[in-house]
Amino acid sequence: MKLFGKELIGYQTLKFEVEVEKGKLKFFSKAIGETSSVYVDEAAAVSHGYRSLPAPPTFLFCLEMERSDPYDWFLDLEIPLGNVLHAGQSFTYHETACAGDVLQFSGEIVDIYSKKNDELQFIVHRNYVRFLDGLAVAEFDRTIVVQARGKEN
Repeated sequence: MKLFGKELIGYQTLKFEVEVEKGKLKFFSKAIGETSSVYVDEAAAVSHGYRSLPAPPTFLFCLEMERSDPYDWFLDLEIPLGNVLHAGQSFTYHETACAGDVLQFSGEIVDIYSKKNDELQFIVHRNYVRFLDGLAVAEFDRTIVVQARGKEN
């Protein structure tokens, strides 16, 4: 298996923009069992001070998958998708994204480390989410683990 070194820290993924859509917010809220009316009823959301339906926690991770090719950077870095597992995610929020907002995503690799004699390699990819005016919405880290399995793919 190819070993991924510290030289990949700073590698930047392509920027893209995506609109936060009401239908997707409602669907996501129902899928995660969210019971607060602010996530599915726009009048309730506005009465609680939101501009529109707010994005529930972790929804930004789903929006990041709206890229034209969510795995393009895996291919670019020769990360074998079949050997990848999701190892964790964490979020830092600054502002609330709401339905109708257009968000800009950019990302970079911020850490790489190994365990079990390089049998498990961990890559931490940080996404930066901003409104179009540049105001920060959130950062979130996705950690993947690349397992050494058999011959290189």
